[in-house]
Amino acid sequence: MATTSQPLRGKTTCKKIFWAVFPHGCFILSLVIYAFLGALMFSHIEGTREVTVSEEYRTFLQNLTCLARKLSDSWSDNVTENEKMFKNDIRQLFNTADPVWFINPEDRWSFFGSLFFCCTVFTTVGYGNTYPVTRIGKYLCMLYALFGIPLMFLVLTDMGDILATVLSKSYNEFRELQSKILASKLCSGSTCSKRNELKSRAQSKIVINEPLTIMELLRSQSGMKQRPVKYRNVELFEMLIARENENTQPARSKSMERWSSCPELAREKTVSRVIENFDKIGKELEKLDVPIVLMVLVIFVYISCAAAVLPNWEKNMDFQEAFYFCFITLTTIGFGDTKLEHPKFFLFFSLYIMIGMEIVFIAFKLGQDRLIVLYKKVISFCAEKNLPSKKIYPK
Repeated sequence: MATTSQPLRGKTTCKKIFWAVFPHGCFILSLVIYAFLGALMFSHIEGTREVTVSEEYRTFLQNLTCLARKLSDSWSDNVTENEKMFKNDIRQLFNTADPVWFINPEDRWSFFGSLFFCCTVFTTVGYGNTYPVTRIGKYLCMLYALFGIPLMFLVLTDMGDILATVLSKSYNEFRELQSKILASKLCSGSTCSKRNELKSRAQSKIVINEPLTIMELLRSQSGMKQRPVKYRNVELFEMLIARENENTQPARSKSMERWSSCPELAREKTVSRVIENFDKIGKELEKLDVPIVLMVLVIFVYISCAAAVLPNWEKNMDFQEAFYFCFITLTTIGFGDTKLEHPKFFLFFSLYIMIGMEIVFIAFKLGQDRLIVLYKKVISFCAEKNLPSKKIYPK
């Protein structure tokens, strides 16, 4: 019997773990599938578009040719003055240029480039160096963002619950450990031993080996009459509680036997638990209460680690540029002034960005809660100041 029960227990624990992880994996897998489908769609639409030479592009080439001839004809001994004039003219000319003229669609809108574009869309980063040109591509981009951004926020909220639980438990354990260390330093040997003796006595009074029935309790009252009334009532109350707990336990075992004999009830119970997991999304994030300074420190360390690794991939970045790029990305600002030379590394970098956006999201949530508390205090203080003072009239 023991050998057969162990595999059954292993199967039940695996099922519990699977159904507990199922909602989180469902969200992440749906986001990954959504990103791949978007990459296939945009690579087909934008990557296969026909490159037509527009009238604006021809005008730009003519002006650039005229500017080069003018510079070569008027070249004199005063080189510095000609350089200044050429720089101003060329700057004004290139301000009118469209970056699409100098981009090959097949190179920019490959599968990995399109996947990079989809990640920047539903994460709301939007660097600006990749954007749709065709009319149907722009329409599909709006439709893609309309469904992708809520899905991304749902994943952020779901994963934020996990991070919030880890942070709160770690912070609480750290506080408990700190309080124990302080208590051990402040507590002397004699006082600690007295407290431990009192705790052991209290626990010995509470423990009851065999709960009695009500008739047995009434019969035992004759032996308890010599004790004080206070202790008699306490022991009687504890015995009744123990008896009540013993009576409720077989009902649970019967229900478990009913589930094991009827698999349909077990399935309904499992489905209801999974639905409860979906309903609890965002609850742990609302209950999180850690210092905002701790979150700022976590964000700083998190960005610093990436800023130390990213220059190994992107040679045009140093630590400061990489730190700035990571901060702009995780806060979803995305100016586009710092561009990536290798977008494929961004895909390997996407897991880091997802977790980082969740950490920043938690920090913004905590900052929002602190700001609300601050505003409440300021408004209540101003209201108390503006209230008229009570005048005391003589009787």
